Amino acid sequence: MRVLIPRTRPTLAARARVGVALQVLHATLRAPFMASTLPSRPRQIGPRRSIAIVASIYHEEYARGLVEHALAEIEEIAPGTDVAMYDVPGAFELPVVVQSVAQRGGIDAVIAFGLLMEGETAHAALISHSVTEALMQIALATSIPVIHEVLVVTNEEQARVRCLEDDLNRGTEAARVAIRMAQVMGDFPRKVP
Repeated sequence: MRVLIPRTRPTLAARARVGVALQVLHATLRAPFMASTLPSRPRQIGPRRSIAIVASIYHEEYARGLVEHALAEIEEIAPGTDVAMYDVPGAFELPVVVQSVAQRGGIDAVIAFGLLMEGETAHAALISHSVTEALMQIALATSIPVIHEVLVVTNEEQARVRCLEDDLNRGTEAARVAIRMAQVMGDFPRKVP
């Protein structure tokens, strides 16, 4: 294979086109990704389920939107499911309550809802990272699925789409994942304390 390298320098217009293309590529790679569909509804099979929802009420309107959508979806796909509700002041307080609920047992899955708005400081990123790590450790330590729906958004529009509207509501998504994980984990024998 022979590679030909032109001996002339590219024109200013050609360099500008390459520069614009690189800027578009860079912006595309940096652009936040948002799934455009929700997971499909699981089939309800097996025994009656028990789900806990732990919700941060710091951004109460959005938290209620997530919870209401989750409850409606749970009722639709798994009627008769026992749902225990716990409200906490903010996202940082989610892990301690999720851990207490999971350690107590008798629950098939826990859904953790929270909303963090990015601002001028690193506060939201620090909270998000800490909460994410803690929720994963709780799930691994207890073998109880913990559904992570602590959302980090940059503006009110993103929050509205994910928390209040129907098409991409993360409360609906969390309910579907919780029921599906309860089914999967129900196939394994429970750990004896």
